[in-house]
Amino acid sequence: MILRELTSLQLYLALVAGGAGLLGFLASLPTMGSAPLLAGFFALATLSLVRLTLPFSLWLDGFLAVFGAVALVATLPSGAAMPLHHWLALVSAWAFAWLFVERLSGAIRSGTLPESGIGLLIPIIFGLALLVAWEVITRGANVPPVLLPPPSSIWARMTAEVPTLWADFVQTFVKSVLPGYAIGCLAGLIVAIAVDRSPFLKAGVLPIGNFMSALPIIGIAPIMVMWFGFDWQSKAAVVVAMTFFPMLVNTVAGLNAASAIERDLMHTYAANYWQTLMKLRLPAAGPFIFNALKINSTLALIGAIVAEFFGTPIVGMGFRISTGVGRLAIDLVWAEIAVAAVAGSAFYGVIALIERGVTFWHPSVRGGRA
Repeated sequence: MILRELTSLQLYLALVAGGAGLLGFLASLPTMGSAPLLAGFFALATLSLVRLTLPFSLWLDGFLAVFGAVALVATLPSGAAMPLHHWLALVSAWAFAWLFVERLSGAIRSGTLPESGIGLLIPIIFGLALLVAWEVITRGANVPPVLLPPPSSIWARMTAEVPTLWADFVQTFVKSVLPGYAIGCLAGLIVAIAVDRSPFLKAGVLPIGNFMSALPIIGIAPIMVMWFGFDWQSKAAVVVAMTFFPMLVNTVAGLNAASAIERDLMHTYAANYWQTLMKLRLPAAGPFIFNALKINSTLALIGAIVAEFFGTPIVGMGFRISTGVGRLAIDLVWAEIAVAAVAGSAFYGVIALIERGVTFWHPSVRGGRA
């Protein structure tokens, strides 16, 4: 019932905005060369009620969403305020995209469509809809680029600054994030095993770990720069400090995930501590360990970028962001943010793929089936 109400609301928004936009379009009669695109979208949006009787209504919704986005971007006025029917077209295209994603997710849940492959359309359509709305709003409302540049300007800056962005990526991600991530996660894992082995360490190290994890990064970063210098070593040290304690806490919790029955079974097999650890407790802690690895994949990048604000060679994502803000080169700042977002998402995705291969036995990987 809730899904039907949502679908009706989305369809209502799409039809009303499309019909009103068509009337506004006919009344204003713009003379832009790409105006037929927008007129065609308004006509299809108004007449799309017939799609209720068509078997391919799901894909028609997706086509209308894409067609509306293309028509909007192609007919955006330059240097002038966007007329009302363009705003109505944005509402209509967004509603069709919303309707398409909702219907597609429902078809996947019901088993009508396979999740593999087609399921990727949901985040892709959602992300593209956000980018189109961002582009249309910033250009249509004449938002000053110093406040928020449109995605097209950010992309143009990215293509023009490829060597600079690559050098910053290598300095921040390859030289600082990866070594600090590996050292911090490995140290957290080893200390967690030692804490599990020793009740004294469990009572002493964990409270200190909770205390250290609450320290602000802006307080740690200058100290690390003073200790290890201005190059990548100080940024890697900040990453180690940020990734160590999430790995420690999650691994300690995961080592206690094995049930008492499973431990008793290992005891009946005359297994010692290390055999039980390697064959039972560490595999049972696998989901917890990978959870920490995924959390740390984003924390490491954030820590390295923030650490570069407090001293670095004239290269690096954090350095470029701080200097770009000072020079009001906001498009370059957003280009660095985009590179960092893509790198962090790719890093997270690699860890998630490894997790699916290693913890294939876990119900969360097998779709919740025990």
